[in-house]
Amino acid sequence: MSKKITQLQARIERIKQELMVLGPMRPGSLSRQYRDPETKGRAFHQISYTHKGRGRSEYVRPENLAQIRRETANFRRFRKLTEQWVDLSLKASQLRAKNGETPN
Repeated sequence: MSKKITQLQARIERIKQELMVLGPMRPGSLSRQYRDPETKGRAFHQISYTHKGRGRSEYVRPENLAQIRRETANFRRFRKLTEQWVDLSLKASQLRAKNGETPN
């Protein structure tokens, strides 16, 4: 196996380890809404996300705001790491095909 493929696989393993410790997550983005937009009065937070092809919005209680922020940050990290994993796997597969190697 080539050195480049070994490096790619090592990076994939590090990504897997990072994924294992992420913790609770949920998709979505938080926004501040106003019940009276003209005066920006009576503010509240809302999370919007798409799941199984359907858009959804939910109110977020002030006491849950910090937890929801952590969960959405974990989800963004999850998406970034899985995208990197796919990119690295694709590169490794292309190198194996080019070198005529078979995967382990």
